[in-house]
Amino acid sequence: MLTLFFISLFLILVLSALLFKFAISDGDFTLLSRRHVKREEIEDKVVWITGASRGIGEILAKQLASLGAKLILSARNETELERVRKQLTGKYAPEQVKILPLDLTSGEATLKEAVDKAESFFPGAGVDYMIHNAAYERPKITALDVTEESLKATFNVNVFGTICLTRLLTPFMLRRGRGHFVVMSSAAGKTPAPGQAVYSASKYALNGYFHSLRSELCQKGIKVTVVCPGPIETSNGSGATTSGTKVSSEKRVSAERCVELTVIAASHGLKEVWISYQVGGRRVEAAAQKGNTYSLGLLFGKKKAA
Repeated sequence: MLTLFFISLFLILVLSALLFKFAISDGDFTLLSRRHVKREEIEDKVVWITGASRGIGEILAKQLASLGAKLILSARNETELERVRKQLTGKYAPEQVKILPLDLTSGEATLKEAVDKAESFFPGAGVDYMIHNAAYERPKITALDVTEESLKATFNVNVFGTICLTRLLTPFMLRRGRGHFVVMSSAAGKTPAPGQAVYSASKYALNGYFHSLRSELCQKGIKVTVVCPGPIETSNGSGATTSGTKVSSEKRVSAERCVELTVIAASHGLKEVWISYQVGGRRVEAAAQKGNTYSLGLLFGKKKAA
């Protein structure tokens, strides 16, 4: 009986330690267990970033440049892209950083031209990583108050433009037998909240497409990493979620830390990661809604991509 008591006590202590670590972590266990970026997976690789003129995209550019990546920066505002480029430092930055102005709503013909340019920027090397960071964001609004204009604007950028760009770039990757899509999704694409109906719907669509893409092409050298951030601290000190809404009570992950974890996830080829101090509550909710082992697995992260 005494032995059983000590075994039970040990298990309780271990479980308590795990729960405490989970409660204070800013990402899922699989992600946090990786600890460091695999620099050899980033250095000398061609990385194309959309939405690179500000926010998460700008910080991605800075961190990846410092790791020795060859960068292609895209957004609608060329002036802002030039500003970002001049601030970069690294093996290829700023001189060899390429600027590629891009509007995801411009149509397939224009997006094809952008893909052709991106593939030709670095002789003998095509795009290794495509980081889908651009997103259309609006303040919270109830599901019934969403206008047709807002609905179309959100899906044209977050879904249709992103998928079209992926569809046009993938054949180049397949010919080389390698390529990696990193998708900046959102916790709203897993556990939606009031006021985020359309934004959440767009992220659900994005998640569904890229998880399916991985399942179809993982045996052909194509990897997909879906990143689901929760509330993120913006550079000006205000709190913002990935849907651009202000929050005041939630503990928020800094934008720099979000990017650091994203780069770690990509370099280790993880399938899906969560980045948020609030992630525990969201995952428990998701598990309760789904009621299956797969959802409970969200509590502890995902396996490495094939």
